[in-house]
Formats: sequence, structure tokens, C-alpha cells
Amino acid sequence: MSTRIPLLYSPKLLEVFKNPRNMGPLEDATVVESAGSPACGDMIKIYLKLVDKEEDVIIENATFESYGCAANIATASLLTEMVKGRSLREAWKISWRQLSDELGGLPPIKYHCSILAVGALKRSIRAYFRERGVKPEWLPDELTVEEKQVLEEEEIMERYSKVSGRGEENAGGKP
Repeated sequence: MSTRIPLLYSPKLLEVFKNPRNMGPLEDATVVESAGSPACGDMIKIYLKLVDKEEDVIIENATFESYGCAANIATASLLTEMVKGRSLREAWKISWRQLSDELGGLPPIKYHCSILAVGALKRSIRAYFRERGVKPEWLPDELTVEEKQVLEEEEIMERYSKVSGRGEENAGGKP
């Protein structure tokens, strides 16, 4: 008999998970970034097709690839819907809490899924400007809470995989 308690997902989260939108690589993406670690079981890759419009850069299209649970897939899918048609400045303002709320809430143990999605988005935005050698005034120098948490989770998983013998030095599968 299992001692696990099932997670209570909202009807909206389950609907988005069962019918994800914008899933898969985007061949003509302007920028592609990921967040997470296969070692922890959750990873999101965000593809953004950007277009310059007068004084703004607009997200014309957004897709994702996900390796993870229902919450991971749902948050990434909803995020791609939320950012389409927005400027990078507007998209930057999306928070993990807003994403969670839009899905009808997440169980606390799954907050990191919305953090990963927003972290991947913010990495994408930073990468776009870094590749062009410009930094708009609204883009902070300091990493946001989501970016810091994603980075911390990735570093922890990297250290864990090395300690547990799953790192690159053990790629041959030998104990």
C-alpha cells in the first residue's frame, strides 16, 4: 500500500496539461533557453520568435519542450500563451506567482515548476539582449528571484549528480 498522498491539481492545470499548446521546437526561433535539470526531473526549454516593432521587441511566437510532471508541462504551456504578442518588457514582468495563480494555484511542492518556466523566459530575454550587445534600462543588472532559484537548483543538482556518481566523470556507466 502506498503512503503517498495524491497532489491536488486545479481543473485548469489538468486541462492545460492534457491539452498543452505550443509544444515542440520552433524552427525559426530567435532565442532558445532552458532551465532545470534532468537530474531533478523537471526541465523546460523555451523558444521565442521575436520581431522588432518600432521601439519594442515583440514576442511573435513562443513554444516549449518539457521534461517533467503535469505542473511542469502546464506552466510552460500557459507561459507561452501569456507571452505571445507581448513586448519583452511586458513579458519580463510575469512572475512565477502570476503563472501559478493563472493555473488555479499549484501545490507548494510544485511551485518550482512555475519558477522554472519564468526562469527560462527571463534567461531568454537576457540572452537576446546579450547577443545584441545592448541592455535596455528596464532590464535589471541583478538576477531576479526566479533566476536565482533556477540557478541554485541547477547547481545543487549538478553537485548531487557528481557526488552520486552520475556526473560526466562516470559517463561510461561504471561504478
